[in-house]
Amino acid sequence: MLSKVTSCAVVGLDAALVEVEVDIGRGLPSITIVGLPDAAVQESRERVRAAIRNSGLPFPQSRLTVNLAPADLRKEGPAYDLPIAVGILVASEQIFADLDGAIVMGELSLDGGVRHVSGVLPMAYLAREQGYKTLYVPAADAAEASLIDSLDVYPVPNLLTLVDHLTGHARLSPFRCDFSLDTDDLPPYAADLAEIKGQEHVKRALEVAAAGGHNMMMTGPPGAGKTLLARSMPSILPRLTIDEALDITRVYSVADALPPGEPLIRHRPFRAPHHTISYAGLIGGGRWPKPGEISLAHRGVLFLDELPEFGSRLLEMLRQPLEDKTVSISRSAGSLTYPANFTLIAAMNPCPCGYFGDPERECTCSMTMVSRYQKRISGPLLDRIDIHVEVPRVDYEKLTDERLGEPSRAVRARVEAARERQRVRFQGTTLSCNADMGPAEIRRFCRVDETGKSLLKAAMQQMHLSARAYHRVLKLARTIADLAGSEQIQTSHVAEAIQYRPRRQV
Repeated sequence: MLSKVTSCAVVGLDAALVEVEVDIGRGLPSITIVGLPDAAVQESRERVRAAIRNSGLPFPQSRLTVNLAPADLRKEGPAYDLPIAVGILVASEQIFADLDGAIVMGELSLDGGVRHVSGVLPMAYLAREQGYKTLYVPAADAAEASLIDSLDVYPVPNLLTLVDHLTGHARLSPFRCDFSLDTDDLPPYAADLAEIKGQEHVKRALEVAAAGGHNMMMTGPPGAGKTLLARSMPSILPRLTIDEALDITRVYSVADALPPGEPLIRHRPFRAPHHTISYAGLIGGGRWPKPGEISLAHRGVLFLDELPEFGSRLLEMLRQPLEDKTVSISRSAGSLTYPANFTLIAAMNPCPCGYFGDPERECTCSMTMVSRYQKRISGPLLDRIDIHVEVPRVDYEKLTDERLGEPSRAVRARVEAARERQRVRFQGTTLSCNADMGPAEIRRFCRVDETGKSLLKAAMQQMHLSARAYHRVLKLARTIADLAGSEQIQTSHVAEAIQYRPRRQV
């Protein structure tokens, strides 16, 4: 007898339908799996056989052929265990059930338990788009699948429970859970801005970066507080919208990086990879491509500490994602595109010893060493960073001052007010913040008066700004105006934006 069960495969961030066909024929007892399966899918033969037997069900002593269609789509992972087992039970007439309109997925343990699989959220998206109404998923993944409405999601703890449900002996109840973003919930963060002594101009730069999604570079001696300032960034980031939260969760679902017990990412991600990270780890890729750190930082912050210590090839690979907000990974089998709309926060020392330009400690590096060190960061990459600030050492008087600075909660309120203005401004578009604007939006929303134009002209001539830098100054001025609650970009806003442009020290 022939049976058909529908399942899903994940390709990049999207899912594709896979039809699991099981045929029972005459011949020696065996299982043959065809349809371009990888090693994990081939090994499902043993898992399925043991799971069916240990669930107290007879395994057919016949020749079984399992086809995963379409045959030209590479199948990977253990998510096909459960649909293969159900297909075998239907083909052997142990189950009489109509599985049209249902999608089945899950890994089987040898005792028949159903284990977690990655990529459930994209599969649920596809199920809704293709008109499927029923989803059978591992119990551990039911909350994630239920994020997509208009679906009956059935949590399956083990194979025998699903068999009882399909045969009508003991029906499962659809999983129901309401996931809303708590508007009063603050993200986890390392420090409150109020606890950081001094560095008021850097805190202001962080506020501007958070309000408009702008990239930022901090340069200063060791111990000045660059890392602490960067790690306080989550405390002032704006709250996620539900669409942004689902967008981030889809990436984490495919990467199998969702925190246990948290099916929905509720806060903007903050990723801080070490400088020894590989190309595939940062950008994405691998034998079977997976999202890298820049995609895991989507809609959040990517913090690169000790920026010059990262390989030059890695840094140059950031140029395209910083501009396009996506990253494309090409392999012989095809090309995948992952989202990478992140805010880059970078920190570096001015020289190898870290004290070039320090007023109190002498630098031990030669000018050649300083120049070579600073030039590890190429001009095109620096041009894509909107905000450049110096982080000087903190005086003893400021460190011992008992007074606290402005708390992160107050800064975050201003950031969210600025983001709300941007949300209204970009209604009906795919843009979410000022940093996403293109030339057309800049021409429409970033108009300056004659005084501002004169200032921009002088800056272009004296600082030799590129066309990209000119547009980034305008976007930065638009964000500063939003923070001030101004509909028009004033000359003071343009002046502040210009002073964030980089200046080569040597």
